[in-house]
Amino acid sequence: MEGDERVLPFPNRNRSMAELEQSYRILVADDSAISRKLVEHALEGQPCSLQMAKSGSEALDLCARHSPEIIVTDWMMPDFSGLELCQRIRADVQGGYTYIILLTSNSEKENIVQGLAAGADDYLTKPFDSSELLARIGVGRRIVQLHNEIAAKNQQLKEMAHTDPLTKLPNRRAIEDWTKKQLSGAERHAFSLWVVLTDLDSFKTINDTYGHDAGDIVLQRFAEVLTSCARTSDICGRLGGDEFLLVLTHIQEKDVQTTVDRFRRQMAVQEFCFGNKIVSTTASFGVAGFEADEGKSPEFSTLVKRADKALYEAKRSGRNQVKIESLQEEKRLA
Repeated sequence: MEGDERVLPFPNRNRSMAELEQSYRILVADDSAISRKLVEHALEGQPCSLQMAKSGSEALDLCARHSPEIIVTDWMMPDFSGLELCQRIRADVQGGYTYIILLTSNSEKENIVQGLAAGADDYLTKPFDSSELLARIGVGRRIVQLHNEIAAKNQQLKEMAHTDPLTKLPNRRAIEDWTKKQLSGAERHAFSLWVVLTDLDSFKTINDTYGHDAGDIVLQRFAEVLTSCARTSDICGRLGGDEFLLVLTHIQEKDVQTTVDRFRRQMAVQEFCFGNKIVSTTASFGVAGFEADEGKSPEFSTLVKRADKALYEAKRSGRNQVKIESLQEEKRLA
């Protein structure tokens, strides 16, 4: 049977979640049924799922579908060698790290060096000792776990670099990266995009009167309002201070005012209790956009500047309102 998968039994089948999380996937690539059976017996009772491949191509197919943490591969196989299998797996940088143990009946140093250079992490000469195979697989598990921890930490650092720590919203860098891709798509696929710059009215008064902790609560609530009113196809984030930025797509110019005004109205009805005082605040919004028929899309920074100009007009006109820089004016300024 091709791609034979066998889930080896645990000593205790009533496993806890912690034990389940410790299970791992091993792929054995060997055209010898005897060798495959020896590996299977060696792993009897280990917390792993075991898959068997009889050729290099079958092993690659199982790797693509099941992403094993550890591969035990023979040096010689019918279609291509274990060395080539190592090279092909190492050439794929998309998945997580796979620990490769090369089985060989040739213990000459030159061949061992060749195998390690091809991408193998370890080697074992045939006939192998079961306890030695288990020990080397144990090393592989620790290496894979270390790679996973490093990858998780790198992902966490990446998210931190793109996230505002107070509101947990994307920061300016994340919004800019996302918007640049959307602008390219808007230009190519002919859909509209709007940049909305907003800040809280009289936010400094809240900080000065009730303290910065109160100000943080207001900022977090504003972030919640923006997130709850935004669609999954949009993005909202914090630029800094009380200034936030939204990017909305696939909205016609005639509907933008109504769409953004929904954010404004939702913030205006929020109430905060600081001490024995009930406090409310409002927000002003400035909007600038790009329509599909305009040709080449503007730079992200240009749209932000235009939205900032519209926001200034909203503030100057009395606050708690939405001002849109008309597309005709944008074309004139472009």
